[in-house]
Amino acid sequence: MMSVQRWPEQGWALLHLLLVVSFTHADEPVCRQRGDQENPQLSKDGDIMLGGIFSFQSSCKDRQDTYMHKPLPLQCTSLNFRGFQFAQAMLFAIEEINNSTELLPGISLGYKIYDACASIARGVRVALALANGNQATFVPSEKPCARPAQVQAIMGETSSSPCMAIATVIGPFHIPMISHFATCACLSDKTKYPSFLRTIPSDYYQSRALAQLVKHFGWTWVGAIRSNDDYGNNGMAIFTETAQHLGICLEYSVSVFRTDPPDKLQKITEIIKASTSKVIVAFLSPTDMDVLIPELSHHNLTGYQWVGSESWIFDSQTAAMDRHHILDGAIGLSIPEAHVSGMREFMLDVKPLNSTSHKLFTEFWENLFSCKFKHSKSSAGNQTECTGHEDVSGVQNSFTYMSLMPIFYNVYKGVYAVAHALHNILSCNKTCDNNMQLEPLMILQHIKKIHFKTKEGDEVYFNENGDPAANYEIINWQPTEHGIVDFVKVGLHDSSLPADKQLNLLNKSLFWAQNSQKVPLSVCSEKCPPGTHKVLQKGKPVCCYDCLRCAEGEISNVTDSITCARCHPEFWSNEKRDACVKKVEEFLSYEEIMGALLTAASLFGTFMTAVVAFIFFRYRQTPIVRANNSELSFLLLFSLTLCFLCSLTFIGQPSELSCMLRHTAFGITFVLCISCVLGKTIVVLMAFRATLPGSNVMKWFGPAQQKLSVLGFTLIQVIICILWLIISPPFPFNNFKESNEKIILECALGSAVGFWAVLGYIGLLAMLCFILAFLARKLPDNFNEAKFITFSMLIFCAVWITFIPAYVSSPGKFSVAVEIFAILASSFGLLVCIFIPKCYIILLKPEKNTKKNMMGKGAPTSF
Repeated sequence: MMSVQRWPEQGWALLHLLLVVSFTHADEPVCRQRGDQENPQLSKDGDIMLGGIFSFQSSCKDRQDTYMHKPLPLQCTSLNFRGFQFAQAMLFAIEEINNSTELLPGISLGYKIYDACASIARGVRVALALANGNQATFVPSEKPCARPAQVQAIMGETSSSPCMAIATVIGPFHIPMISHFATCACLSDKTKYPSFLRTIPSDYYQSRALAQLVKHFGWTWVGAIRSNDDYGNNGMAIFTETAQHLGICLEYSVSVFRTDPPDKLQKITEIIKASTSKVIVAFLSPTDMDVLIPELSHHNLTGYQWVGSESWIFDSQTAAMDRHHILDGAIGLSIPEAHVSGMREFMLDVKPLNSTSHKLFTEFWENLFSCKFKHSKSSAGNQTECTGHEDVSGVQNSFTYMSLMPIFYNVYKGVYAVAHALHNILSCNKTCDNNMQLEPLMILQHIKKIHFKTKEGDEVYFNENGDPAANYEIINWQPTEHGIVDFVKVGLHDSSLPADKQLNLLNKSLFWAQNSQKVPLSVCSEKCPPGTHKVLQKGKPVCCYDCLRCAEGEISNVTDSITCARCHPEFWSNEKRDACVKKVEEFLSYEEIMGALLTAASLFGTFMTAVVAFIFFRYRQTPIVRANNSELSFLLLFSLTLCFLCSLTFIGQPSELSCMLRHTAFGITFVLCISCVLGKTIVVLMAFRATLPGSNVMKWFGPAQQKLSVLGFTLIQVIICILWLIISPPFPFNNFKESNEKIILECALGSAVGFWAVLGYIGLLAMLCFILAFLARKLPDNFNEAKFITFSMLIFCAVWITFIPAYVSSPGKFSVAVEIFAILASSFGLLVCIFIPKCYIILLKPEKNTKKNMMGKGAPTSF
């Protein structure tokens, strides 16, 4: 209740205070900066003033605001040698210009340099102090509180986040701001930061270059640590996007900031310990890296390959902090090495700094020389007393090492860019126009257009985004015998070249983590060798996969293939599945055993037929030859010879001629053969029918009619074959479906109707012949030829009936072999059953080769 009652009293008191203040200000026509006055750490008057914002100290003490009283000023701590070096580089450039007779002759440049303490709020505050000045100005009450800019350009700040804040505030005033170390790609947005320029390339190029570097060494499974500010977040975002396009996966991505509590730093180390990746991409500012290194050392996280951004990879102070060699073998990008004559000597001449009365430089002197002034309030003990005349040549630390010379050179180039713009504006020749009224917008426009060479021969210019050309050196941390890290240049990266030529590694040996000479391996899954393809693991990034063997008929001939390519139908995959080999062409050839045996059987059948024909011709006047229609017998033997020989057309590689010839020759010769047998069967039937009283049937089926019947039956088959060849003839065909590993060379039927019409007609004649012979099997005769014809037709039909299922089910060349076998078997059946018994009588039983015996008047003969 007490607190509730006190609120009205406090409210009235506050209102009263505001009214007093407002009336007081209304009476005083004074313009002054609100808040505490900010004084520069370094300053010098000149005709034209330049501003500088650097962080001489890297952190601020925490303060507890009660919101009951005015907040106390920030208390900066942690002396930062880098800030002093940047300021020294700026002073060197200004002094060199002031001493020049060619650039801004007769014009002296002055400066005001402030300490931002690595604080965004303080950076904005000192930027406003540079823009407005600290002095109170008396103006008439009716006029606005306005004054010209106190500096014509601002050099700094070092980090991206402070630059974004400062550039946002001073952008509307068009005061040029040139940073030497702020690399965030977001600062290239001229709609947000119209007056911002820089002499260091944008992280847009650096992030992409880091991704290319990681890809070059085959690291597809990496961890990422970034500063939790605009520099780290924007840089890592571009790196992540580029890495995805290059097939690189991030196992984890964590952020760190110098003010993070210890438990967060410990959590980061636990994440690194639990990871399987061996490469860590660190997009960190030097101050954040300085915070992280002790935690990594405490947990002894060695064995990891670090890939660094330009902010810390060539920073000797960071290297000096790595006493446990956590970062040995690190590789990353740096600004190209620079050398400016006279700069090193000027920067190491620190006595002018000590002449200032600011207590900050007293602390700097004590830290640089590890001593203590007599009246110093420093808490450090066991130190020698400072005299103020110490010699820096006897000191070895990060201030004297000068590893950041390329960045110092960026400060130098920024000051010279402003000087050249002023030189053009003031129309300087031997003298300059001192009466020219300088406007920040005019200076900004001229800076954007400048293009000059430094005394070292390096070109300086800005593109439409206020950025310079993007060139980097690839740096490798190589420890020396004395435990000091040597920053060795091992390659170059030029973003202006085509993508495949931007990265260029020199022929130098690289040191990797734990002083290894072998490139570390950092992959989620091993590379899939040729013959396999990648299959993603469920729920994991694309870099985590299993390697599955390609299926038969498919190959992959590259490493990490996503899919397997199917071989051309004429090819098949080899055993390793990494190449397509030409399929073996398969056909029934004369060289193989089966083809040779069938060829031998065909020739043997032809030889037997020729022998039988010779015997019949030799004994053509004997009764047994004359009694069985010798003309049809010789025609039958001729057709059998053709049947045996036509089987040879089925052997060998199919061609257009052989495909058309084999089926048509087979069909016609077999019809000729069956027609002769049918004629002989009809002759036997007619001969016994003619013996009946009053029968003159033989005159209707004499020799002429027998020949005409054979010709007629054969002519029908010829017509069927001609139609088949005209409409859809057989043709050579490569059968890929029958076998995966072979090409079956066969003859396609063309028209299946034509093929089965040829076979059907042969079958019809054979059945007719079989029926007639079967009917004549019991006719009275000592040598009844009808019985032998019946047996031959029985064999013939049995062979061709079994041929159909065997032909259809046999694969490849075996179907051809089945067809040849059917031709040979049926041909041998006809030859053996019809002619061998007669040859037996002719050669071995000549006493039975008489007309009397043929007429059935002798003793009956049994076969």
